Amino acid sequence: MRHRRKSGILLHPTSLPGPGGIGSLGRACRHFIDFLEAAGQSLWQVLPLGPAAYGNSPYSCYSAFAGNPLLIDLAALMEEGDLERADAVSDGPTNRVDFAHVEGYKLPLLRGAAARFHGHGDLARKEEFWHFCDTTPWLHDYALFMTLKEHFGGKSWNAWPREIARREPAALEKYSVRLGVEIGEQKYIQWQFFRQWHRIREYANVKGIGIVGDIPIFVAFDSADVWANPHLFLLDEKEKPTVVAGVPPDYFSKTGQRWGNPLYDWDAAMAEGFRWWIERFRSSFSLYDTIRVDHFRGFDACWEVPAKEKTAVNGRWVKGPGTALFDAVIGALGELPIIAEDLGVITPDVEALRDRYRFPGMKILHFAFDSGAGNPYLPHNYTRDCVVYTGTHDNDTTLGWYQSLTQSQRKNVLAYTATSGKEITWELMRVALASVADLAIFPLQDLLGLDGSARMNLPGTPNGNWSWRFPEDLLSDALAERLLDLTVLYGRR
Repeated sequence: MRHRRKSGILLHPTSLPGPGGIGSLGRACRHFIDFLEAAGQSLWQVLPLGPAAYGNSPYSCYSAFAGNPLLIDLAALMEEGDLERADAVSDGPTNRVDFAHVEGYKLPLLRGAAARFHGHGDLARKEEFWHFCDTTPWLHDYALFMTLKEHFGGKSWNAWPREIARREPAALEKYSVRLGVEIGEQKYIQWQFFRQWHRIREYANVKGIGIVGDIPIFVAFDSADVWANPHLFLLDEKEKPTVVAGVPPDYFSKTGQRWGNPLYDWDAAMAEGFRWWIERFRSSFSLYDTIRVDHFRGFDACWEVPAKEKTAVNGRWVKGPGTALFDAVIGALGELPIIAEDLGVITPDVEALRDRYRFPGMKILHFAFDSGAGNPYLPHNYTRDCVVYTGTHDNDTTLGWYQSLTQSQRKNVLAYTATSGKEITWELMRVALASVADLAIFPLQDLLGLDGSARMNLPGTPNGNWSWRFPEDLLSDALAERLLDLTVLYGRR
């Protein structure tokens, strides 16, 4: 990754076009990769691919290891004989994801496909499935967790009967037997997700496109991760978090962001040699070529908020594991191709941790034009070892951002880019591509020139996020050629 100029596009697979009300790992996904190749791009960045929980956020999942069943391509299951064509997909809106609608029709179809496979699948595929089950260490805990969650009416795991909430061995065995069919369905669904994703990754890699994945530092409380490893988190005697994660007041929120994730007991993790983290990175690098580590600064120090607080204002910085964790992971896995999300309140200690391992940090052009020539997000202040974005999934689109600026702020943008602002998204992409940053990545919304209605996420708001989709006909040959010309001009191909 280092010292070769590259560029790429940020797009979560749920935003892909196609039938079924949500993007999938099917034909439209391959078409998008074909577009990237035609446009001279060498990177595709995605958000976390896990099974989204609260608010449909990919940063709040039922597992840090599992894949999102809603991304499975049903057409592939039909081709394999696990679904009847009569069980065709159920279309919802084409420009947004209606998650409730998609879950309502797709999850029953996936369970039906699992039943058909277990009852009538051919031996070769069953052997592949059994191998997946035998070599995927997190799988049974996840499948049991999801099955129990449905069995107990969707309740959080700490509200289950005490014997199974606390994972008493006899209870684990009892429920594993009693719910064996449903557990098998969950394992089949994960098998299909991972085999489809690996085919997509191989398709991209063959075309010279690397996948940039995303690891959120924290996990959801109501997840298989916390249920299976409660000793690794700061919980009280009733299995509830004593403190939760967040960030102090910042650019995005005057009261900070109270994320609500449980915080790690780093001493307990260190006592185990960071085993869980090593396996988490190992699993992620089986899916991606490079990983963006979200909220990297939390490994140096994180904002600890008492669980009883309703906002993140009354928190404090608490030291993280720092070099001990990364030394352990590198010792087990070797060099880590990581991008450090180093936005927000960044201290010299965070920079030292990032630079010790030569992890490139992030530069956001939306943050560049409000504090004079010394602003570190302005391209003339970059070093090579960084990644420049117009914006991220948490920002407005570039057009929406520009339209919201004051006249004075717009003047600064136009002066720096030396343009009229008529095509501001292309001008900012050109500035990024021309910079010395090794990597330049743009949300697809910016390439398409879309306004704020195409925004992916508004931090601090619980509803209405993560649902944007685009129509396939917007990925035209002319658009690919225009991006290719700029990519070649600035030496990123």
